[in-house]
Amino acid sequence: MKVLIVSDTHRKNDNYFKALELVKPDLVIHCGDAEGAEYVLTNAAACPVQIVLGNNDFFSYLPRELELELGSFRVWVTHGHNYYVSMGSEVIKREARARGFDIVMYGHTHKPSVDRQGGVIAVNPGSLSYPRQEGRRPSYVVMEVEGERADFAIEYL
Repeated sequence: MKVLIVSDTHRKNDNYFKALELVKPDLVIHCGDAEGAEYVLTNAAACPVQIVLGNNDFFSYLPRELELELGSFRVWVTHGHNYYVSMGSEVIKREARARGFDIVMYGHTHKPSVDRQGGVIAVNPGSLSYPRQEGRRPSYVVMEVEGERADFAIEYL
């Protein structure tokens, strides 16, 4: 299964459409801050789309978090702003471990990372619209999962 992981599109969706075309995913996971574009994002994909509530998703009925099973992995999806992710991934990874998750996916920082240390994999796809990492290239993560194997690649547009 190929999973496209995105975040922080902030109603600026052209790069999301490009990523869909490049990846051709089986599932899309959006880690929040769609800002009311959830129907556009969902209708553009030829696969299921899961979106969580971000700190800029005002008046939205999106869930604050999701629990998913991908292959043999328990996955927790949240935006991250309630877990001090701007200071690092330790708090959110500790929470994921305490809840029994193997992988946590989050956004908010607009900086991509895949952190495999500490028994939980923390995945942040960065932002397709307003990147903040050095070089400021729009980013997303592609996850390839098969049974007990999960590979992650940070990709840039």
